[in-house]
Amino acid sequence: MEIRTTFHKRLREIQDDVLVMGSMVEKAIGRAITALKNRDMALAHQIVADDRNVNDKRFEIEEKCIQLIATQQPMASDLRVIVSVLNIITEIERIGDYALGIARIAVLIGDEPPLKPLIDLPRMAEKTQDMLHRSLDALVSRDAESARKIAAEDDEVDNLYDQVFRELLTFMAEDPKTITRATRLIWAAHNLERSADRVTNICERVVFVVTGKMEEIEASKY
Repeated sequence: MEIRTTFHKRLREIQDDVLVMGSMVEKAIGRAITALKNRDMALAHQIVADDRNVNDKRFEIEEKCIQLIATQQPMASDLRVIVSVLNIITEIERIGDYALGIARIAVLIGDEPPLKPLIDLPRMAEKTQDMLHRSLDALVSRDAESARKIAAEDDEVDNLYDQVFRELLTFMAEDPKTITRATRLIWAAHNLERSADRVTNICERVVFVVTGKMEEIEASKY
């Protein structure tokens, strides 16, 4: 009984670490968009520097998971949670890389005059942040149905991406001088679209934790 109590205590600590890592990346997304929108080079460089903290957190969680497997002999259902956590932190780390990419795009753009007011990109970022936050809440609460619904919201981000893409293509077609600036904004939008895809992967792992079955969640079905 004492062994199981220790195991579940450590597993809760690992889940808390996952929430911390998720919060770090959630904030990075918002800060990256702010840097892009406000031409804030200092903030962009800070996001690049802070990415190391996200990577370090991932390695810390991985080490704790490995130690838990090695020392506590988890049962099948518990092992499912640990394996899922290892996958989830990989997804979170990749979302952090996408935020890092947006910060680097902000540095590339520098103080160039804005091509257009950024409206849909911040909306994409807010939606992705919200989906990430709720997907990790679903992990902690073991809520498979919420996870499925969150994954379905990926369509909203895809639709915003398509809108941004079409609008920027129009800019490029009408004035070739805007091609470089428009292309960089497309890169930023693509990073956000891919981030939401990664959240969908997290949701699939949450469903696996709860049901024991791996399933691909297709947003268009919901």
